[in-house]
Amino acid sequence: MSKDVQGWRRKFGVLGPSTNTIVQPDFDALRVPGVTNHYSRIFTPNANAISNETFLAATQVIANNVIDAVKSVMTANVDYMVMGMSAITFYNGNKGANEFKKKIEKTSKVGVSVGSHSCTAALKAYGGIKRIAFLSPYYPAANAEVKKYFADNGFKTVRDIPLLCPTWTAIAETTEDTCIKTIKKLDGPDVDAIVQVGTNLSMIRLAAFAEKWLNKPVIAINTATYWHALRTNGIKDKVYGFGKLLEDY
Repeated sequence: MSKDVQGWRRKFGVLGPSTNTIVQPDFDALRVPGVTNHYSRIFTPNANAISNETFLAATQVIANNVIDAVKSVMTANVDYMVMGMSAITFYNGNKGANEFKKKIEKTSKVGVSVGSHSCTAALKAYGGIKRIAFLSPYYPAANAEVKKYFADNGFKTVRDIPLLCPTWTAIAETTEDTCIKTIKKLDGPDVDAIVQVGTNLSMIRLAAFAEKWLNKPVIAINTATYWHALRTNGIKDKVYGFGKLLEDY
């Protein structure tokens, strides 16, 4: 069978909101030889997420539009799907995550890595993690869904901080300084690991740095999701500069 000359190992179809400007460069930074990323944008109005209700409603718009993006990227005959939007993959706990995953797979007829399950797999890969803290660009109602999802998978959330970003594009404007201050607020001797969710917030490099200064796992969701996609497809390459997950597991 003939192979794509650049994606000779795998062609990944990456699904992300049309407002998301971080996933594409983040995933390209994590890419390994023979794997190519093919970004398919989910139409997403740049809604002002000014309350719990409007945030949840706006993320449901993304969920409703995802299948069109799946159908579009599948015309490239991709081998596997990677979900570049995380909030909706946490809704309704493990049951909701599994249902969303099945929805993508039913249309694409290929497997998919989603942010929620990828973070769980990453936490389990490190081993010995029971108590976590997490930050997000979300609103409290969405953080509650994330907390419920992690509880379904055996992790107790000790602390969480929603950054209350006012628009989808504003998430990508979150500064490294803000993330550092937030990590420091989350950390403590009662926390085994820190997780960052929200794919339009870039923390793939900062998480690696934070692991060294905190001496504990710090998992950025974009790193976890791409790692999960690689490993699920039998690609064991080590990628350096983005934390222990891609270097050791």
